[in-house]
Amino acid sequence: MKHLSSIQDLLQVKEQASNALKLRQQSDKQTSEETCGLAVGTPHLQILICGGTGCKASESHVIAERLQQALERHQITDKVDVITTGCFGFCEKGPIVKVIPDNTFYTQVTPADADEIVDEHIVAGRKLQRLLYVDPKTEKAVSDSKHMDFYRKQMRIALRNCGLIDPENIEEYIAQDGYAALADSLLNRQPADVVDLLKRSGLRGRGGGGFPTGLKWELAGKSQADQKYVVCNADEGDPGAFMDRSIMEGDPHSIIEAMTLCGYSIGASQGLVYIRAEYPLAIQRLKIAIGQARQYGLLGKNIFGSGFHFDIEIRYGAGAFVCGEETALIHSMEGKRGEPTLKPPFPAEAGYLGKPTNVNNVETFANVPVILQRGAEWFASIGTAKSKGTKVFALAGKINNVGLIEVPMGTTLREVIYEIGGGIKGGKRFKAVQTGGPSGGCLTEKHLDTPIDFDNLLAEGSMMGSGGMIVMDEDDCMVSVARFYLDFTVEESCGKCNPCRIGNKRLLELLDKITAGRGTEEDLDTLSTLGKVIKDTALCGLGQTSPNPVLSTLANFREEYLEHVRDKHCRAHQCKSMMSYVIDPTLCIGCRLCAKHCPANAIAGELKQPHTIDTDACIKCGVCVSRCKFKAITVA
Repeated sequence: MKHLSSIQDLLQVKEQASNALKLRQQSDKQTSEETCGLAVGTPHLQILICGGTGCKASESHVIAERLQQALERHQITDKVDVITTGCFGFCEKGPIVKVIPDNTFYTQVTPADADEIVDEHIVAGRKLQRLLYVDPKTEKAVSDSKHMDFYRKQMRIALRNCGLIDPENIEEYIAQDGYAALADSLLNRQPADVVDLLKRSGLRGRGGGGFPTGLKWELAGKSQADQKYVVCNADEGDPGAFMDRSIMEGDPHSIIEAMTLCGYSIGASQGLVYIRAEYPLAIQRLKIAIGQARQYGLLGKNIFGSGFHFDIEIRYGAGAFVCGEETALIHSMEGKRGEPTLKPPFPAEAGYLGKPTNVNNVETFANVPVILQRGAEWFASIGTAKSKGTKVFALAGKINNVGLIEVPMGTTLREVIYEIGGGIKGGKRFKAVQTGGPSGGCLTEKHLDTPIDFDNLLAEGSMMGSGGMIVMDEDDCMVSVARFYLDFTVEESCGKCNPCRIGNKRLLELLDKITAGRGTEEDLDTLSTLGKVIKDTALCGLGQTSPNPVLSTLANFREEYLEHVRDKHCRAHQCKSMMSYVIDPTLCIGCRLCAKHCPANAIAGELKQPHTIDTDACIKCGVCVSRCKFKAITVA
């Protein structure tokens, strides 16, 4: 381990560490149709294993251990390395194992497969066909990721190192040009030059607000104070969102480097990462990365001999959604209630402990080092006129390819859902996509060709948000979806302002009334009016955007709301008060299987005779439907 005090020291470490990454870098130029394994003369192999939270939950760490044991059994540990990386992104098919340099991409691997991977692929040079990804369109096995629709239209900038490097090895990050932007900036650029480059790049905040990053840094830099702070907002609270978590787990040094660059640019000497305690793996890897950066002299005093001092601490959040708002986040770090405050003054003027503070989220920071390396013009050439670069999305819901994706701004929803996402599960009909989490809106089939960027999504009644994207199909009730998101917002409201504390509660009560079959058409007008008032009067951005799911579903699915209030009918059979279970006497053989498992004893009938359901006693749990082998029970 070496203390890096100059660019020459950094380049020396990079040269030494690059050898370990050459195989992975070269594999991008190869196809997995080429020969594989030690048996065909490959001098050295690497086995990459996804070490993100999702794959670890499916025992990817056990797979790594079993692979290592199998290599030891064959006495080839000197010829094959087992490396745990960050998230590959293709979560639907995890755990993922990738063999380098032949670039073979194995999916849904289990610990039981480890011995066979080593015996067959590594030693004998034969691919395991059963573990290869099968393209649902062609029904043919695809050997490497370059030929998968999931990856073809992606452009990985913020995710550039996830799934490629060992996140717990600083030298692998350095081998990928890590800390080069920091060294170059500290020794060759003035703080104003760094800010100007970011301004020209067009990078906007990826946490939801979309404020120009360079301008934000410039405002903090102009504020005068004896102490300034850089804060990384890692409090990712949207349902179904895991973008920031995956970046921290897979590439923590990119965040450290970017925060240090921000500190240099605005004149701050202290960085704080505010991360929710529910992210134990991200916390662990951040701690390791911060410790390594200190040991290498990349954090602390006199970085690269430039006279610039900067260090980073981790602060824990308790999982409050409102603490994603920057002023609430700052108050939480100060030990106060996590409540937002009216702006101005902005954190750039008076933030943490009353000092000028710059707050950016994880994904925003992850873009900074590569922009400084490759130039403002390069980044500005990607995306749309007002939304530059790429955006990371957590693609979830009723979609075939659930996972983490990164696409250029301007990519359409259709491309994301049907090409990258592989279409709707089970061949069902697409109904809606929720973008922006609880603060976003539901977009429909008519919006599928909308280019994704900050302005287009706002114009359609939704928003970019931090990057959650949840797909819904014909079996989803849009009134219930609106109620789900509003229930989340009400639960997470800090309660400081009346519009959010009381207004959203009234909205939720109206939705409860409608989904219970007691709603009226007048209630729909009240929903619309009250939602608009909350948008105009709530204190913070979270409160102002909280009615979006209600307003967007009202606008795009008004006929479903009318069915609920006029006909007392839910077409998706999701609202229990409007549904009942019916037994078809022509299909029921009286086997009594449904009656035996009914927890409410609501099913009656003689053996071998058609049964009936007491709708008053039925609790609508659906157990009878799942137990019936003859599909005699349906929902009416």
